[in-house]
Amino acid sequence: MDRKQVMAMFNKETRIGALATANKSGEVNAAVFGSPRMIDEDTVIMAIGDNRSYRNLQENPKASFLVVEPGQAPATWKGVRLYLEVDSMERYGELLDSFREKIRELAGDRSANAIVAAVRFKVTEVRPLIAPAD
Repeated sequence: MDRKQVMAMFNKETRIGALATANKSGEVNAAVFGSPRMIDEDTVIMAIGDNRSYRNLQENPKASFLVVEPGQAPATWKGVRLYLEVDSMERYGELLDSFREKIRELAGDRSANAIVAAVRFKVTEVRPLIAPAD
């Protein structure tokens, strides 16, 4: 799957996505996120609240995002694994404001006000959802 196809799948509203992070001690966290968007073939952006994922990313900038489009059976599922590294965490500014505005429209003030940062990731590797001899 080329990165243009990855972007199309990543940015679908119907996909399921999970972010995996680890802190500096290696304690792992996985969480479902709906806000991430792939804005070009090498960049993912997302809104984040003050949660375990956010704290982990402050200690360890490496993460993985799993995108899944369920099918009739696991063998027919589509998906991709993106390996990421934090490029920036913006606690104020235009990107954060745009995330808050969109979240406010979709989920209300409480959800929008819970967002503390906009994270910009560099995509370091793209792998299929299921790969033989992984």
